[in-house]
Amino acid sequence: MGGAALAALPRLGVGLSFQPSLLPLVLGEEAGCDFVEVIPDTLWQPPNRLDGEVDDGARGMPVEAAEMLGDLSRRKPLVVHSIGLSIGTAETFDTSHVRGIASWHRRFGFPWHSDHLSFNRFEVPSGHSLESGLTIPVPYDESVLEMICERVGYVLREVPAPFLLENNVYYFEIPEQEMSEADFLNELAARSGCGLLLDIHNVYVNACNHGFDGWSFIEQIDLDKVVEIHIAGGLTVAETYLDAHSGPCPEPVWDWLAELVPRTPNLRGVVFEILDSYVPEVGVAAVRSQLSRARSLFAA
Repeated sequence: MGGAALAALPRLGVGLSFQPSLLPLVLGEEAGCDFVEVIPDTLWQPPNRLDGEVDDGARGMPVEAAEMLGDLSRRKPLVVHSIGLSIGTAETFDTSHVRGIASWHRRFGFPWHSDHLSFNRFEVPSGHSLESGLTIPVPYDESVLEMICERVGYVLREVPAPFLLENNVYYFEIPEQEMSEADFLNELAARSGCGLLLDIHNVYVNACNHGFDGWSFIEQIDLDKVVEIHIAGGLTVAETYLDAHSGPCPEPVWDWLAELVPRTPNLRGVVFEILDSYVPEVGVAAVRSQLSRARSLFAA
C-alpha cells in the first residue's frame, strides 16, 4: 500500500475503543470522541453450520448488537480492530475470520481495519485448536515474515480497505531472532502493503519490562506507514508492568504522542483504550479528560 493510498484516507481524529459502559461518551450531546473503534470478535456468534459445512463466514450477531452498531454507524465513523485473526498461527489461517471482516465492510463501510501482529491460537495433535487468551509475539524471522506477507495479501484481496497490523506487547523475549522488532515491522509494511497501527503504550510496557529506550524504538519505525496510534494505561503486578487498559496514560506516552503527531504524515486516528471493567473505578469524566488531551495534541 503506497503513501498515496494512505494519504487518501479520511482524517478521523480521536477515537474510543468501544465498551458498553462508554456509550454516553459516544452518543451523548457532548460526545468525547470523533469515531469509534469496534472489536468484532466480542460481538460475533460462531459461524453457522449447515449440513456440516461452514457458511460464508459472515459471522452473525445478536439482534440487539446489530441494532446498536447500526445506530452507532449512523452517528459516528467506525473502524474495526479485531483480536482473533491470529495471523501468526503457523498451522492454519482463519479465512472464515477474514470473510467475517469482509461482511462487516460491506455493511458498515469502515475506512480501514486492523489486527495484532501475533498469534493466540494453537493447533494440537487431536485436531482441535486452543485459545491462549493472550496475543503472543511471533518470532521475527524471515520465514515468519514471508508467511505473514502472504496472509496479508489474502486479507487485502478479500477486504477492499487498508489493513493495519499492530506492534505487540511481550512479557518474554524470544532468543536468537533474525531481525529486530522494528526491522520486522518495516519489512512487513514494505513487502506486504499493510499499514501499521503503532500502539505506543505497548512500546512503553515493553520498555519498562525489558529495560530499553522506548523512544529510540519508535524512531526506528517507518512512520510513513503508520495510520493509527493506540494509547492506554496499565498497572504493575509483581514487579511487571501490564498492558491492562486500566486507566489514564502514563506521562511518557503523552510525551511520545506529542512528538509523533507532527512526524507521522499519514496518521488518521488516535484511539484511547480502556476495558469496561475499569470504567466504574476510573470514571467517565476521567476518560473524557484523556480524550480531550489526545484531541488537543492531534489538532496541534
